[in-house]
Amino acid sequence: MSENKDQKFVYDFTEGNRDLKDLLGGKGANLAEMTNLGLPVPPGFTITTEACKVYLESGSAPAALRDEVSAHLAALESKMGKKLGQSDDPLLVSVRSGAKFSMPGMMDTVLNIGLSDESVTGLASQAGDERFAWDSYRRLIQMFGKTVLGVEGELFEDALDEAKAAKKVTVDTDLDAADLKKLVKVFKKIVAKEAGREFPQDAREQMDLAVEAVFNSWNTDRAKLYRRQERIPSDLGTAVNICSMVFGNLGPDSGTGVAFTRDPASGHAGVYGDYLQNAQGEDVVAGIRNTVPLADLETIDKASYDQLMTIMTTLETHYKDLCDIEFTIERGQLWMLQTRVGKRTAGAAFRIATQLVDQGLIDEAEALQRVSGHQLAQLMFPRFDEGAKTTLLGRGIAASPGAAVGKAVFDSYTAVKWSRSGEKVILIRRETNPDDLDGMIASEGILTSRGGKTSHAAVVARGMGKTCVCGAEELDVDTKRRRMTVGETVIEEGDVVSIDGSTGKVYLGEVPVVPSPVVEYFEGRMHAGADDADELVAAVHRIMAYADRVRRLRVRANADNAEDALRARRFGAQGIGLCRTEHMFLGERREMVERLILADTDGERDEALSALLPLQKKDFIELFEAMDGLPVTVRLLDPPLHEFLPDITELSVRVALAESRKDANENDLRLLQAVHKLHEQNPMLGLRGVRLGLVIPGLFAMQVRAIAEAAAERKNAKGDPRVEIMIPLVGTVQELEIVREEADAVIAEVEAATGTTLKLSIGTMIELPRAALTADQIAEAAQFFSFGTNDLTQTVWGFSRDDVEASFFTAYLEKGIFGVSPFETIDKDGVGSLVRHAAKLGRATRPDLKLGVCGEHGGDPESVHFFHEVGLDYVSCSPFRIPVARLEAGRAAAEAKGSDSR
Repeated sequence: MSENKDQKFVYDFTEGNRDLKDLLGGKGANLAEMTNLGLPVPPGFTITTEACKVYLESGSAPAALRDEVSAHLAALESKMGKKLGQSDDPLLVSVRSGAKFSMPGMMDTVLNIGLSDESVTGLASQAGDERFAWDSYRRLIQMFGKTVLGVEGELFEDALDEAKAAKKVTVDTDLDAADLKKLVKVFKKIVAKEAGREFPQDAREQMDLAVEAVFNSWNTDRAKLYRRQERIPSDLGTAVNICSMVFGNLGPDSGTGVAFTRDPASGHAGVYGDYLQNAQGEDVVAGIRNTVPLADLETIDKASYDQLMTIMTTLETHYKDLCDIEFTIERGQLWMLQTRVGKRTAGAAFRIATQLVDQGLIDEAEALQRVSGHQLAQLMFPRFDEGAKTTLLGRGIAASPGAAVGKAVFDSYTAVKWSRSGEKVILIRRETNPDDLDGMIASEGILTSRGGKTSHAAVVARGMGKTCVCGAEELDVDTKRRRMTVGETVIEEGDVVSIDGSTGKVYLGEVPVVPSPVVEYFEGRMHAGADDADELVAAVHRIMAYADRVRRLRVRANADNAEDALRARRFGAQGIGLCRTEHMFLGERREMVERLILADTDGERDEALSALLPLQKKDFIELFEAMDGLPVTVRLLDPPLHEFLPDITELSVRVALAESRKDANENDLRLLQAVHKLHEQNPMLGLRGVRLGLVIPGLFAMQVRAIAEAAAERKNAKGDPRVEIMIPLVGTVQELEIVREEADAVIAEVEAATGTTLKLSIGTMIELPRAALTADQIAEAAQFFSFGTNDLTQTVWGFSRDDVEASFFTAYLEKGIFGVSPFETIDKDGVGSLVRHAAKLGRATRPDLKLGVCGEHGGDPESVHFFHEVGLDYVSCSPFRIPVARLEAGRAAAEAKGSDSR
């Protein structure tokens, strides 16, 4: 972006507010908001995301930035009564990233900027604590070396471990000032050797380089991967927050912690968080030292605890949501370093939303916006069977719920490699860091022996909906030897383990799973009650009820038999949007369709059709009974031809072997000739759908007759069949006109024979670009359109789904060409444009044209919002996705209503 001469790139904390997240990032906006609320926030200022965008595009910071930073730094120095880097009483600052959307651990932070060989003695004198000063200095060199100068972090960690080993201690707090002075020298030598330069002694140079490092961290591989995973736009940039340092490592009356206004794992009210005495903030989230529960702070420092509880209530009431808070206590003085709307598990999201409604903080419409279809889908996953025989290895902190089973792996690379080979894995680490993101994504779940609910592993796992158990201290994780030891039990890499993110339990081997209580609720087997599972069900029920009241889109099911139809109905389906009749001819019936396709004479064809008719009719009778009173859209036969023909290679081998033995079967020879004649290089674009119905006389007529007779029988039995006949793969109106003329004649015959008036509507699938572009013509002969977005995506992109997803989609996702697979979420710009265009053209011709979608996008949350916006009447999806589609249809309606009111 080009630089505007009048543009302001730096804002004091007193100048912003929480509505400026685009400009100040989430952290800066919320620091400003807390400052406005009069909460104890250390003074500081924020460099805007606009400055970052200029830097990333041009390779250098905006020309005006240095002077603006200098002016704000001077004001900060005046306010604090000390200068950055001065030798006697130095001002120290932190330099922290802060994007609009939370990206925990993905970008860089540097603490204690301003320390040098000279100022460290001044800090020691001012604080009256030499150990504290040298500990702060070694932390600065370590963080600066890794983050700014690109030195391998393990080199510093190894040196720290060696210092502790030499002193025969296990925690860094047991190192004294003399030990830390020696460690600083070692750290500086590591920097000089690995970075090719000395650690900078000029405080302003430290700060400027740290700011650039934060800008650059926006485009690190881990940050880009996280943004793709969370669908965060890549062009937002990050703000940089420069904040005067407050110190939690000044002794036992100091410390640092992270707090939640409610439990982010369950949603329950209470005191949740972690606290660590004599530590700086990075120690908590990194999980390097195990924390104590936040509740223990009441005993350690009651005054600070009481003040923190009051502030937490203030923030939750102000933000009207769960708040995630970072704080530091410096010698009994509480300071607020950050607040944000906290990440939470799926179950917590539903509970918290309804709790806030009951407290009068939000209304039902807002509660609906606080949850998502992705979260609902997570709640429908199975859980461990409590009655199963298990071997308990240990127990940690239940950080992110779910039942995860997989082979133990001990590094991110192996997790990704094994996952790509089809293995399910559990990533086991002492603690995770941002470099483990690839492995966390690839794993079924994450297990760490260190850290708590606010550690990196816990926060990232909750954001991704991954099962996670943290802080399982009894597990001795040895990543170098690739094993985990629990007492006498040794778990080697490749051994299967099971982790329960709801209880924190870790089991040896595979534990069987049982259905989720939410699924049992949707199936009518569980009702809201008093225990925890029922409380969750009650929250889901309330929000689903509201979504159903406000949604405009109806939700149907893709179901091919009565069993699936009945399950879909229990899940809330309002009809069947796609019954695929080719699925009725798999298994034993496949040979019957084969005989029909390969028939040489009218007699053979009529014989095959006569055999198929009663089977089809029976299927439809069962289906119409299961969905009585609700619409059922039956798609006529649409098989890629190869699925119903003998394999050409196997048949050729069989014939060749028979000929070599001179006992060739005449039927096999004739069959091989027929298969060669019908063989297609690309069956998905060949003789299928309406083309097959036009080439094989009587095929579609047989199916229409079976549908009509089944509907008449159901109606004569006092039922209420509501049947829609869908013609697949139409590319021109002439195809539809021919098939419809034949269908209308068959329906009239059945009505006359049964004395029943049938109201069967006839429509088509829009799954070819030409159909979408000529939808006004096709609507002349169609009473409804159903968008087949699977095939439409294939034909718009020129993709063969079965091939491309396994071949190059992974590379496209990694390179950012796709944010998400176009088969998962609809491509709004390409495929979506055709859907919008066809809907507009179709209704221009036929204003009462019913519009739906029956591709897999019908159950995708983001796609449902698009279909609402375009004005479709319904979406159709697999039975399991129906609750997700219902919820998202409600959210789309509520969101649109909210936008209109604004």
